[in-house]
Amino acid sequence: MKSKIRKIALFGTSADPPTSGHKKIIQELSKKYKLVICYASDNPSKNHKENLFFRSLLLEKLICDFDHPHIIFDQDLSSPWALTSIKRCKRKYSHDQIDFIIGSDLISEMFTWKNINQIISEVKLIIIPREGYPIEKKYLLRIKESNGDFEVLDIKIPKISSSMIRKNSEHSGLPKSLISIVKNNNLYDFKN
Repeated sequence: MKSKIRKIALFGTSADPPTSGHKKIIQELSKKYKLVICYASDNPSKNHKENLFFRSLLLEKLICDFDHPHIIFDQDLSSPWALTSIKRCKRKYSHDQIDFIIGSDLISEMFTWKNINQIISEVKLIIIPREGYPIEKKYLLRIKESNGDFEVLDIKIPKISSSMIRKNSEHSGLPKSLISIVKNNNLYDFKN
């Protein structure tokens, strides 16, 4: 009988900043995968508030807080291009079967990504539902038509986003362990 534990989940995120939602996603993935690999990246279609150095520092702190040997931070995989990150992961971890994690907020944008057909052929897409971003069947059909494999995970993520944190001067939704880094580096216009 096959185990329900999968091998590798690759979770790249802008992390601008990391949220309690990111934390919940990582926590849930760790229950389903032998290895959850996280990294911060620049999304070519977004204007980031903070630079990649600070965003990766924050995400690394969030990952360290888990203190879990199967949840790792690997910034060496980061690239603005998903396919590059996927190939780096496959090479570094000597594993061909990678599940690539994507939020439902990026499903429509995903079809504008560089090399999207190759991405779809390289990985299984794991879609995380986000409140306010319904998963439209037409996008799932496009993945199928491209001979892609996907799964929508049934997990409940808090209704929070990085943009909501940036707009909220008190930054509720920011994991508590990140507050001192944000304050000490004057990030995100944090109010004391």
